[in-house]
Amino acid sequence: MLNEKLFTLIKAPIITEKSARLNEKFKQVMFKVDLNANKREIKQAVEELFKVEVIAVTTSVVKGKTKRNRTGTYKRSNYKKAFVTLSQDSDIQFEGMN
Repeated sequence: MLNEKLFTLIKAPIITEKSARLNEKFKQVMFKVDLNANKREIKQAVEELFKVEVIAVTTSVVKGKTKRNRTGTYKRSNYKKAFVTLSQDSDIQFEGMN
């Protein structure tokens, strides 16, 4: 896979309390990925970018919410969330990364 596509496929890690619990309990890491990405591409991108072994990838599409403010209503964008299960000896640390 091309390096340009790798960097555009994975947009950002999702770091919340829920994702921290998933990481501790099931060795899962959550990423915000491109809407057109499939599981094979996500697995290959994570393995090449972070040098870890990926066991499984689960995806879900998060629908954007409709919000209101004083100027009117607007809709947030839809995005795809990927749950990446790592092997027991692999680990991704996001602290200290820029």
